[in-house]
Amino acid sequence: MVSSPHEAMHQIFREDPGLFARALPKAGIAFPEPTSIQFLDTDLTEIKPLARRVDTLLRISTADDDGYLLALESQGKPDQEKHNSWTYYLAYLYATYKVPPILLVLCRDKNTASWAANPIRIGLPAHTSIAIFPLVLGPDNLPTIIDPDEAEQDIPLAVLSALAHAKDPALPAILEALATALASVGGNVLDDWAEYTEIGLGDTPARALWRNLVAMRPSRFPGSGTIVEEYRIKGFTQGEAEGRAKDILRILDLRGIDIPEAARERITGCTDLDTLGTWLDRSLTAADTEELFVQA
Repeated sequence: MVSSPHEAMHQIFREDPGLFARALPKAGIAFPEPTSIQFLDTDLTEIKPLARRVDTLLRISTADDDGYLLALESQGKPDQEKHNSWTYYLAYLYATYKVPPILLVLCRDKNTASWAANPIRIGLPAHTSIAIFPLVLGPDNLPTIIDPDEAEQDIPLAVLSALAHAKDPALPAILEALATALASVGGNVLDDWAEYTEIGLGDTPARALWRNLVAMRPSRFPGSGTIVEEYRIKGFTQGEAEGRAKDILRILDLRGIDIPEAARERITGCTDLDTLGTWLDRSLTAADTEELFVQA
């Protein structure tokens, strides 16, 4: 079953299809400047009932030639079966559209990114009949954006970077920069990209941190259990201090940290937002509850 983080990772490009042309140079990959971008059907099924669907498919036009196809795949973990699928995708696309197909794999951790970047060779040891060289965007080549001004200059790229660095120790700083940038922009941009980020973070401790950094409006991902839906169902917004305390406890619980009753009471009884914010940041890495309360 496709997960929400999987969908959020590649659907960023459906919201901003030109993002790849800005993201690839950041990763040191030079590509022709697009003159137009067209969405194509992602269904690559040829012989039923074997269905094959690429995550997102774009047709890119350039000034110099017929352009190329960009097949985007969001990959959460190494999966050798994907080598078969990706080879099929590119062969099918080339045969169907008669323009070069390019595979771009979006990854959220270094191990998966390293695996995805390996060439796929089909043939005999003495002769390769087909060779696939995937392009990869992930934590190794996408920059960490911790400057709110930089994040504000390209919100979609900042969101993609945050999701690609979801397992990076610097994630709290990345999310704070993104939240500050979104607050500066406001409006629908805040609503849309803030919720993309929450969905993309999945059921992780970082998601609880994000829920405290931004305020969101009506959900664009119904049924996903985001903070937007919870507030709409309940019909009221919880006090910010109470919400932060609950998220601290949830993060500790998800990480398997024992919470003594005295510590629980101290967290839930605190009403100082700055103190709760400090404890929230520390809850992502603290070895025990005592580390939350140490004086700086």
